[in-house]
Amino acid sequence: MTVEETLASLVDRFNRRVERTPAMAEELQGLARTIAIRLSDGGTFAVDLAGGRLTNLRTGAPARADLSIATDVATFQGLVRKELGPMKALVTRRLAIEGSLEDKLLLRRLL
Repeated sequence: MTVEETLASLVDRFNRRVERTPAMAEELQGLARTIAIRLSDGGTFAVDLAGGRLTNLRTGAPARADLSIATDVATFQGLVRKELGPMKALVTRRLAIEGSLEDKLLLRRLL
């Protein structure tokens, strides 16, 4: 599966979870964020969170990102497959996250 296909799958899984979980939908209502995913060996992608849904997955860096995730493809795939925990990736500097504390906590919901 390509990185873009993996991201599209994550977006779909997240949106289905929000639809099934009214409390999560309520928590996300009114939030508008742009998330950048920068893979050192796989390109840059962006996705928007608006109206409680992830939308507009695209390649390329956004003009402005509220939350930026930087890693490599192997670490990204390990995180998605849950073969690697986010804390271990952060501590070993294989993952970097830039954004407000609120936005960093939001990231936990996305994965």
